[in-house]
Amino acid sequence: MNESLFPEKLACMKHPLIKPDTVEQRLYQLNLAGKALEGSSLVVLPTGLGKTIIALFVIASRLQRFGGKVLILSPTKPLVEQHTAFFKKVMTLPEEEVLAFTGSVAPAERERLWAQGKLIVSTPQVIENDLLTKRISLEDVSHITFDEAHRAVGNYAYTFIAEKYFESAKNPHVLGITASPGSSDEKISEVCQALHVENVAVKTERDRDVLPYVQEKEIEWFQVQLPAEMAEIRSYLEKIFDDRLGTIRDLGFSAGSGKYVSKKDLLLLQKQLQGEIRMGGDPKIFTAMSVVAEMMKVNHAVEMVETQGLETLRKYLEKLDAEASSSSATKAAKRLMDDLYMRKALYRVKECDVEHPKLELARKIVSEQLEGSPDSRVIVFTNYRDTAEIVVNALSGIPGVVPIRFVGQGSRYKDKGLTQKQQGEILDKFRAGEYNVLVATSVAEEGLDIPSTDLVLFYEPIPSEIRSIQRKGRTGRQHKGRVIVLVTKNTRDEAYYWSSKNKEKKMLNSMHGLEAVLGPTGSKKGSKLSDFESRAVISDIGGKKIEGEEKERARHENRDLTIDPTDTAVDLDCDRVSKESKEEENEEEKERQKTLIDFETLSGKESAYKTKVPGMESSEIEPGTVPLRIVIDHRETKSGVAKTLDRLGMGLSFAALEIGDYVVSDRLAVERKRTDDFASSLIDGKRNLFAQLSDLARVYEKPVLIIEGGDLFTSRQLNPNAIYGSLISIAIDFRISILYSRDEEETAAILKILAKREQTENKRDVNPHGKKSASTLAEQQEYLISSISNIGPKAARNLLLHFGSVEAFMKADLAELKKVKLIGPKTAARIREILESPYKG
Repeated sequence: MNESLFPEKLACMKHPLIKPDTVEQRLYQLNLAGKALEGSSLVVLPTGLGKTIIALFVIASRLQRFGGKVLILSPTKPLVEQHTAFFKKVMTLPEEEVLAFTGSVAPAERERLWAQGKLIVSTPQVIENDLLTKRISLEDVSHITFDEAHRAVGNYAYTFIAEKYFESAKNPHVLGITASPGSSDEKISEVCQALHVENVAVKTERDRDVLPYVQEKEIEWFQVQLPAEMAEIRSYLEKIFDDRLGTIRDLGFSAGSGKYVSKKDLLLLQKQLQGEIRMGGDPKIFTAMSVVAEMMKVNHAVEMVETQGLETLRKYLEKLDAEASSSSATKAAKRLMDDLYMRKALYRVKECDVEHPKLELARKIVSEQLEGSPDSRVIVFTNYRDTAEIVVNALSGIPGVVPIRFVGQGSRYKDKGLTQKQQGEILDKFRAGEYNVLVATSVAEEGLDIPSTDLVLFYEPIPSEIRSIQRKGRTGRQHKGRVIVLVTKNTRDEAYYWSSKNKEKKMLNSMHGLEAVLGPTGSKKGSKLSDFESRAVISDIGGKKIEGEEKERARHENRDLTIDPTDTAVDLDCDRVSKESKEEENEEEKERQKTLIDFETLSGKESAYKTKVPGMESSEIEPGTVPLRIVIDHRETKSGVAKTLDRLGMGLSFAALEIGDYVVSDRLAVERKRTDDFASSLIDGKRNLFAQLSDLARVYEKPVLIIEGGDLFTSRQLNPNAIYGSLISIAIDFRISILYSRDEEETAAILKILAKREQTENKRDVNPHGKKSASTLAEQQEYLISSISNIGPKAARNLLLHFGSVEAFMKADLAELKKVKLIGPKTAARIREILESPYKG
């Protein structure tokens, strides 16, 4: 290696927009920034090696060359605040031009600040909402950085923002940065397609130009033996599982092809059964669905006892027991908790006080780390909140150890989450040393800037390569770090460990393959390498294996590793059910997904990035026509329906609707229900579905219910007759039209057709009812009259202008009413009927 390439102290970057002596010049960062400037790019770089610095170089270059604004998107508020502080510190821009946008900034204030901002750091949901509501435009944005770019899949806000950006910007340019884009070609390709990536650049810790900046990271795995008491409880659960598996086979179905039946196998079987229900509805299919629901719960219970311990298992089983005893319990829940072996397992869990050996090992490892280095910081990762609490309690009694639990915002069963303010305070105290052990769930995986973390302890392995890489990246940033993984012998811990390692290796191979296809092929128009002072050398790849891994891999190579990448069970107290798991379940249905081969011809083909909506030929609006409008409840912005409507060229307005989710005319409003939400509302009195639909039918002449999804009869294992009875009641008793859609895109297509029918063919105005939003007296008078069916805003104004007051309108007879423009004989008769008819309650 040429040592002169890496002097002991490199010079700092010199650029008009970067403050002098604030950013060290590293050749590999310059190399990656140069590649990124040759076109919209995805940069893959291990955590702690300066992905934000690369973004800084690209941003400075784009601002200097094209002006306008730049946008940096990060998935969480803490990351937004972290990035904002960094860019204020190192850039020469006035502080008032470097802004942070999160949900805590009022929409009207964001609109005002957008006009003055030059560099805006934001959560993607905020920008998505502001684009939908037309508060901002991306026309003058000359660059967007997508932090944690692996999130740009499915319905995540990144995909919509990128689409709108390339539609409207004068000089669009994108940089996606991530340490872990995913192991499969399909997922990596989906990220690239969503962000309109032209180039891919990859660096690893083993590359020659990166190696001098990499701190040694020692990775170890410690094994423990499952105690006999826990093995006994596991045997009871396995007997239940095997019995249900036999039932499934007796019904003519199969789960998995190997010795072990994983959660992925159960999910595939569930998907198969759902498809067969749609085709026919044989009673044995419903029985099989109910049995599969039991198996998934038992499967999770086995995971609890193997990988977490009896306290976590006890909480889970008590939750299942409470569920089975409730009035809304499913047959599956009752049958499971009535099983003799389940009662035995529950009894043994309650009387047994043996703790999982991982707990004592965790105490020993953390204690030794802090004894040897009292200024150390330690992060312990657990998959479940209950386990995090148990670990904190176990560590609290050790002298010199000051642990704190760090979880997400969402509240769970008997467990309230942390607000973002509380999360920020905990991290500040952790950095300052008030706490020296952070016991965290998945919320701490991405982006935490804690340079002094010396040890990362995995309480259990995780099969997701993305999350594994993110966790390991919390250490070894500025000095040597350790990663320790705790593994229970002969359990799914071992399968998860090797699954994750195999996927990491596969991801690296896929990324280099994609880099070969999409890497820069020479100087392109728009390249601006001259903005920087030097270029990096070509890298090579080498590496070493963890001692003893080959032997263990050989021992496990025949074990079933077809595990769901984010294997979590149904109805768990898990901190996050990763989006990746649902994406993997639905992979076969993703018709628009591309493979690496498809990317060979993507460059320059805009049509490759267009999203087609079923039933819609084009989203273009014909010249001279008034665009169709829909008023949407503001809570629906979280769904993909609003984004698809925007793509279809619809005029969208957002409001706090008390009745209905979508209003397409003065007489037609739509309530949208996902199949799981619809089924849950039938057994959960708090959801009050029929009260919602009653209001919809009372206020709107043409009420519509859209049921979205393909698992109406399987999402909650309800008796089919209960669902049929509810549908019949909605259609006949409430006189509500019921429409069905497969997904959010099809729902949007239906809404557009409804709007076209009402607004273009029937000339109806859009007029939401059920909420007094008027502020002036005139508006309140108009609203009062327009709330009568068949009277739109124009007709209401005509009536008030003709009669002069609401009271005079109320007293007008049939003949007088018919004299008013837009009021025909039928409408006049309807008005008099409403005003004169006795109220019957």
